Amino acid sequence: MGNTPENVPRPPGSPVPEALCGALCRMGLLAQGDYAGGQPLSGGVSSDIWRIDLPAGPVCIKRALAKLKVAAEWHAPVERNTFEVAWIRCAASISPDSVPEVVGEDRHGRAFAMTYLEPARFPVWKDRLRDGVVSRGFAAQVGAVLGRIHAATADRTDIAEQFPTDASFYDIRLEPYLVEAARKHPDRAAALESLVDTTANERRVLVHGDVSPKNILVGPKGPVFLDAECAWFGDPAFDLAFCLNHLLLKGLWVPRARNALRDAFDALRNAYLGAVTWEPVDALEARTARLLPGLMLARVDGKSPVEYLNSETQRDLVRTVTRRLLDRPVDRLAGVRDTWAEALGA
Repeated sequence: MGNTPENVPRPPGSPVPEALCGALCRMGLLAQGDYAGGQPLSGGVSSDIWRIDLPAGPVCIKRALAKLKVAAEWHAPVERNTFEVAWIRCAASISPDSVPEVVGEDRHGRAFAMTYLEPARFPVWKDRLRDGVVSRGFAAQVGAVLGRIHAATADRTDIAEQFPTDASFYDIRLEPYLVEAARKHPDRAAALESLVDTTANERRVLVHGDVSPKNILVGPKGPVFLDAECAWFGDPAFDLAFCLNHLLLKGLWVPRARNALRDAFDALRNAYLGAVTWEPVDALEARTARLLPGLMLARVDGKSPVEYLNSETQRDLVRTVTRRLLDRPVDRLAGVRDTWAEALGA
């Protein structure tokens, strides 16, 4: 038997894993025996991600992992890779400059390839924020693009049918974040479990599921969104709260940028809410304001804690503020922002 698409060895001297070489061959991007160089890329816990140097130029390949690279025992269905590709293609039809181009897909190997975006031209937003470079204008662009994608997909049964991912969204978002936080805080479990129920039962738009600064590039034409493997047709409040959460927590990580981060929070919120057409703005903001403290708490006591809050003093501050807000929820995002700013002394 010869080398079939399921059995493609690495070319001699290639550092690229055989599984990725096989996927590239099945995509038609690599001929058997061609050399493929490359290097692993950092930034993800749920996939193998590599830059691959092909004869036609570099691409980025991503292959879903069944067990995530975190300390907690956390498994996720590898089929999420297919839905990530579907999210990118749907978003490209709405805002083509806001996603990379998919250049190949290998459903057999749960991998796909996309255009490689050079870091010099497309820096990661998280790295900018870490360095204290906070742009109110860019934050507004993030909110506007996210709102545009949500508005264009709202109440679309044809899109909802493409994303039967309720179970996987629970497995990779609601359980490891909110349910795990409820286990750690039994006296706030009722509030956290209520957030799970509300989020799971609100099906309105195409949700990205991981709108984090680490998954957003600062492109020359605006934000570029990556890593949509949690894609789900559900509650838009999740995407908005998930992203705003990071702008709040980074005020604890980068103290000198607290005021700028607060301004960025307002800019993103305002731009996003200005795009809401599918439901009353007040209703969506209230769900987001109630969900946000739960997600903040989950980033210190869930299965995927943020790595930059590395002292118990920092984590305790998050716990104190979020537990108070879970006990006495507010209906406006400004209320969450101001409670957090007061705790930081900003």
